[in-house]
Formats: sequence, structure tokens, C-alpha cells
Amino acid sequence: MVPTDMAPAGAGAADAATLSATINGKAVTGRTGETILECARRHGVYIPTLCELHDIDHAPGTCRVCLVEIKMPHADKTHLVASCTTPLQDGLDVNTRTPELREMQRLQVELLLADHDQDCATCIRHGKCDLQDVAQFVGLRQNRFFDPARVAARPVDESSPALIRNMKRCIRCQRCIAICRDGQGVDALIQINSGLDTAVGLRHGLTQKNSACVTCGQCVLVCPTGALGERDETDRALEMMYDPELITVVQFAPAVRVGFGEEFGLPPGTNVEGQIITALKQLGASIVLDTNWGADLVIMEEGTELLHRLKERKGPTFSSCCPAWINFVERHYPDIMPLLSSTKSPQQCVGALAKTYLPARMGIDPKRIRVISIMPCIAKKDEIVRRQLIHDGVPEVDVVLSTREFARLLQRERIDLKTLPPSTFDNPYMSEYSGAGAIFGTTGGVMEAAIRTMYYVVNGRELEHVEIEQLRGFEGVRTATVELGGDIGAVKIAMCHGLKPTRQIVEQVRSGNSDLDFVEIMACPGGCVDGGGTLRSKKAYLPHALKRRETLFGIDKTKAVRQSHRNEQVQALYRDYLGAPNSEKAHHLLHTYYTDRKIEMTQTVREVWADIKMTGKVY
Repeated sequence: MVPTDMAPAGAGAADAATLSATINGKAVTGRTGETILECARRHGVYIPTLCELHDIDHAPGTCRVCLVEIKMPHADKTHLVASCTTPLQDGLDVNTRTPELREMQRLQVELLLADHDQDCATCIRHGKCDLQDVAQFVGLRQNRFFDPARVAARPVDESSPALIRNMKRCIRCQRCIAICRDGQGVDALIQINSGLDTAVGLRHGLTQKNSACVTCGQCVLVCPTGALGERDETDRALEMMYDPELITVVQFAPAVRVGFGEEFGLPPGTNVEGQIITALKQLGASIVLDTNWGADLVIMEEGTELLHRLKERKGPTFSSCCPAWINFVERHYPDIMPLLSSTKSPQQCVGALAKTYLPARMGIDPKRIRVISIMPCIAKKDEIVRRQLIHDGVPEVDVVLSTREFARLLQRERIDLKTLPPSTFDNPYMSEYSGAGAIFGTTGGVMEAAIRTMYYVVNGRELEHVEIEQLRGFEGVRTATVELGGDIGAVKIAMCHGLKPTRQIVEQVRSGNSDLDFVEIMACPGGCVDGGGTLRSKKAYLPHALKRRETLFGIDKTKAVRQSHRNEQVQALYRDYLGAPNSEKAHHLLHTYYTDRKIEMTQTVREVWADIKMTGKVY
């Protein structure tokens, strides 16, 4: 499973075209092992789908809206089959537009809507729903089977502070199960019940809040309807910004500025940092800060912490800025908690200092401050309610808006991002950032930023080549050996993105078969640029990963300052307030601890059989 823009040019072109068939009367060539749907797509023939998602190799054939009519060579009768699971055969005659077929597709959509919540206007995906699109395509004229009582009986789980599961809007496509199990290796979601009562549930019947789910949000990105979505807090954020008694401090993450413009008609990956600042000021934000500043600060703390551990020959050390990764450790591998860096995430570092350092410097009453974060991550919503990050009842960060929520907020306020003039950060204390802070938003960036600063601390001079190419691949796990010099010497490092490869590397560490010194983990494939709170794309999983990543590296390359330790505002923070990295005051404000919340994972024979039925192709 890779981002769709990662497929090499001409991928599959070397495959021999060995089959001949017809689609809607036109001759086409097919490839061995190819399904009818795959062949039709290559030849520009549209077939509606709902459950299928080729980016994650998921085609269970459950929705049945991809029906086509086929006629075998020398046969007299035609058959209706699901094109996503039926392999192309030599001489096959395929039709996608017959009257009988259209009627069957309409019937399938009617059946899907029989126990589906009809209140589309309140759905988090209204207007951007695959089910709505397919209903329009098939020309749905009526909904004869709608059963309000059955809809009312379907559960809605609102227990999580981050993620809401609304089964009233689930079409049982099982994409979420596939990405959670096969893509992320978390395996929190399962298929439950049978027949009309078939549904997606959480393992062991647990609630969303108490389950093995780590709120990475990748299931939300693949869900074709509004069954899965973030807890929407746009109203809370607006109320804070509208309140004249409050001072609203808004921060936004490095990945937001490159994963946001396409919602307003700009090319994917466009850097809209300046327009976001302008939009926030129009909304009523009192102070706009950059989470990149917090990323530079994290490097100072985490890098210093790592150097101490390296000198003591303790290791490996795992990064700690990804909250879904922290949830994964606490729920699946709490025994490795001592290996985690204790440094808070950039979001929390900014939040903690926005309520202490910032009011002290600006002469503001800290009780009036509310911190709002805009993040590409829904696990950040879970992070801000951790008891370790709430002090005397006051959270370090008050509200987190995902990138999707921020887009909806601007749209409801009639703010068109692409027409806004860009602005610059103007806060003199917490808005400057280096190139190292910018690349925090993509996998490998945390590690690369850390190496730049640690090299300087050890040697008293800058690393000659700050772009560490060994860390810039897109494999699930990428390792390198870097010579730091001094009394540290060579350091074995790794970056890992996606929780399935993460599980593999953690198992190696636990078994004692790892020689790594420092490991960067990002729960989401591609890192924050593809976080669970980013914009969703119909019929595609992570389609703009490389464009967003390329822009972040471009920001780094053009910055005059590319090392975190050279950030003058961070230097001023230590000089005027914290003293030094890892000082007692820095530990109090910028470090945290973790909690054992282990969930025991088991799988029954019934669940294994359900999985086999779900993933099998029909031959």
C-alpha cells in the first residue's frame, strides 16, 4: 500500500497484454490476472464502485454496484457479475450500460440506503460522499426499502475525544477493516454479526475510547461515507475567537500549509502559509503562531536528551512527537515506554509556552488565553485531553481542528483561501522557524532535523551537508549510520512510517535483535502530510503524498536558517526563560510521561473465517 502518486511512470506497461475482450462493443486488451474493473479503468470505461479501493488492494465485492453483464465465448446466456472480483478472460464480452444492469445497480443502491441515515445535511461528508455520487450515477428515483427503525437501532460511538463511529452511515464496505489490519497492523476493527445485521465493530465489543484503536485516522481517509469522522469542534473554536474577553492563540502545523490548498482550487502541495495567516486574522484570531517553532524547540530538548542517552550507552531511543504512536505504545507495547523520549510534541510545547512564556513576555493575563491548534492529525484531539497535559484543570491546548475542519470553517465563513493576500507571522517570540522545523511534517524529517543539531552540539560546527538523503526514501523502514564524531562516534538511526512496519521494528528491539540508537516513528504512512486529519480524496488513498513532501523539502532548502539551534527566537527562549535544554524548568514545561493502557489482542476462529470470506476473489 503506497500513495497513488508514488507509482512509477508507466507502471505495469511491461506486463504482457495477453487477453482480448470487448467492453461495450469495443475491442480491448487485458492482462493475465486482471479483473474486469481493472481492465475497464485502463481503457477509460467508468464503472461505479463503493467498497473497492485499488490503492489499498481492497475489492471484497460487498456493495455490488460495480455489476457488469458478461457473456462467455460460445455461450448463449449472459450473467451479471461484480467487476471488481471477476477476472477478465480471453474472448469475454462485457457490457456496462444495459437497461437490466442499470436497474440492478439502482436496486443495489436502494438496498444500501435501506438502513442508512437519510439526513445528509448533518453528515460530516455531505457533498463529498461516494454514496451520493453513485446514487446520482445510477439515477436513483426512489427509496422503497428505507426502514427508520433499523436505522435507529444502529450504534453511534461518541466515546472518543477524537474519532466518532456512526454506524447509521456505514455501508459495510470494510475498507476501514482492511486499512486498520493490513495497512496499519493495529487490527482494532472487525466484522460482526451476519446477514442483515452484518456490521463493523471493535474487537472484544469495546468502545472507541477504550479499544485497541490508536486514533491514527487512516480509516477515516478510506471511508466512502460519513460513518467515520473526527469530532467536529469548529463551533468551539469560533466561539473562542468571537469572545472579546478571550485572547485566542492559534498555531498550525508544518503539514497543514502544504495539504490544504487543493480544497480551494490550488494545485496539490501548494504552500499556503501566508494565506492561512490572513484567514486566521480575518476569523478573529488574536495571535497566530507556527508549530514549526515548536518543532525547532523539540529538537533542542529531544536532541539533548538523546545525546545524554548515547553517552550512557542507553538505547535505542524512540521519538515521541506522534500521538498515535504514543497511543500505540501504551496500548500495544507498554514495556518499551522507557525507550520513548520524554519530550512533548511540538503542539504541546507551543501550548505550554503560550500559557506561560508568551503572556509573561507580552504582559497578558494567562487566564484569558485559549490555544487552538490546526493539525493534519485527529490523534492530536486525543493528545490534548491526556491528564499529563492538563495542569490544575487547565489544558495546554484547548481545541484541535483537523485540516478538514479548518477547511469547512473557512467555507462556512465564506473565506476563499486562493483569493487571500498572504501575510507573515508577526509574533516576535514564538513564530520564527528553521528549515529543520518545516520538514517535521514528513517522514524522516524529525530524524534529519535532530542529526543537524546533534552534530553541531558534538563538534561545535555545522554539518556540511544538511540534507541527509539516506533518510529521504519512502520505504516503511529506512536505516542509516551517521558519524556524529566526538565522544559519540557512529550512530545507527532509523525512520519508520506506518504502524505495520513499526510493529516489526518494535518486535526486533524487544527481542534484542536491533543495534539501533535512535528511531523516528510516524504512525501515518508518509508522516503528518498524510495524517488522519488531512483532506480526503474520493476513490484514492494518499494521492498527494509526494507533492506535499516535495514542497516541505523545498521550504527547507530555501530557508536562510536550516538548523533548529540557529532559530533566534528559540535561543531567546532559553536565554530569557528556560536557561538551557533539559534544565529543570524545561523539564517541567516541555517533558511528559506515559501510562500503561495495554489491550490484549486475540482473534477467534469465527473472525478468521470472516476475514477469509471478506478478502477472497471469485473465480
